[in-house]
Parts: sequence; structure tokens; C-alpha cells
Amino acid sequence: PMAALSSVLAALCSTAWLPAVQLPHARAASPYRPAPAHAPLPVVMMAKKAKKGKGGGGGGGGTAAAEVDEAPAASGGAAEVDLDVVVSDAEERMKKSLSSVQEQLATLRVGRATPDMLDRVLVDYYDTPTPLKQLASVTCPTATQLVVDVYDKSALGDVEKGLMASDIGMTPSNDGSVIRLNVPQLTKDRRVELAKTAKGIGEGGKTALRNVRRDAIDKIKKAVKAAGLSEDASKDKEGAVDKKLKKYEGSLDEAVSAREKEITTL
Repeated sequence: PMAALSSVLAALCSTAWLPAVQLPHARAASPYRPAPAHAPLPVVMMAKKAKKGKGGGGGGGGTAAAEVDEAPAASGGAAEVDLDVVVSDAEERMKKSLSSVQEQLATLRVGRATPDMLDRVLVDYYDTPTPLKQLASVTCPTATQLVVDVYDKSALGDVEKGLMASDIGMTPSNDGSVIRLNVPQLTKDRRVELAKTAKGIGEGGKTALRNVRRDAIDKIKKAVKAAGLSEDASKDKEGAVDKKLKKYEGSLDEAVSAREKEITTL
């Protein structure tokens, strides 16, 4: 009997006789399931949260807040960049002042024909003062003659009037196609006068250079004071500006001396 009972129990416990039941591999989605966990907040937002909870959270959050929100800019570095910009701007302005002086010196007539002698001539073109070099080409067929070839032939009369009204000291000759100007030889008195003019142009250029230097020094002092830097920082940059001034004053003196020599040489 015990053997028979064991056989019955074994048969009952066996799953072979049970119908196949397909178990679900995944639970169906339910509207009552909790929403998935949110993705981590961005670093900046986490840092701000950590900042609000100073003293309560872990040390890591406070460190992130300090790195993201409270990292101070290096004021010294910013001030240095600003001062360098002031110095470079001053040099650019000095270059322009020197170029202006050189252009003015080139317009002084020294007895030899050069196209740049007419650079300062303005023409009333359609009621607008216009530089001659924008309206015509100027050439020197000989050492004592200039030829002005106007692009718009209808403006020949206007160009002629502009030349006569200028201070070039030459009388234009209009043949209906081009305008010719004969460059007269300079007298000794005229040469002395032009040499004085060249010197005056040079003095005006030096004044412009010194004004640039003064403006730059003022900006440097204000920037140093605002940044709370030492006087050494100010002196270093002021010294750099003074070196630029000395350099361009030297170039200006050379340009004036060379032009004076050309004017006074017979």
C-alpha cells in the first residue's frame, strides 16, 4: 500500500499532465504604475540647489556650487588685457597722426612735378566737395608738368575751378580733353617759406601725438584705479606709451627734415 500511495503522489506532483500555460514575459503597462525616475538635473541646477542648502548636505554639493556659481574672475588678468588694449590703441592713433603729417608734407611743391601735389585739391562736383584724385588721374609727363585727365569730361570745368581756387600756386590750362599745369621753379624766398610750412606741419603732428599720449595715460590711470592695482602696473603701461611716443616723434622729425632738405636744395 505504501508503494501505491507513493506512485499516486508522484503522479499528482508531476506537471506533465497539466495543460501548457503561457506565462507573460512582461507586465502590461498600467496607468497606475509610478513614473520613471527623472534624469539627473544639469550641473548648474544641481550646483544652485546645493548652494541653497549650505551646511545641510554633503560636501560634494557645496563644492560644485562654489565651482559653478562662485568662481571669481581674475580681476588682475582682465585689467592687464584692458591696459594692453589702451597701449595698442594709442599706437594706432600715433600711426595715423604720422601718416597724416607725411601726406601733408608730400603736397608741398618743391619745384619737381609729383601727382601727390594735387592731393588736397577739392572739386565742387554736383554740389559736393570731392577730392580731385577721385575724379581724375594725375600724371607727370615731364619733371615740370602735371596732366589731369578727368574721368567725367562734363566735369572738366568744375575741376578747373577747383584747381584755380586751391593754394597750389599753378594756373591750369584746359584744352577740352585734359588739364595741364606747369610747375614753376621755386625762388629762394618761396623755398624758405615752404620750409617754414613743413616745420609747422611737423609741430602740428607732434601736438597730435602728445594728445594721444595724454589720453592714453588718463585711461590707464582710471583703469588701474578701478581695478585696485598697484602703481607699478600703471607705471609699466605709462612707460610703454612713452616709448611709443618717442618712436613716432623720431619718425616725424625724420620726415620733416627730409622734406625741408628737398625744399631748400636748389
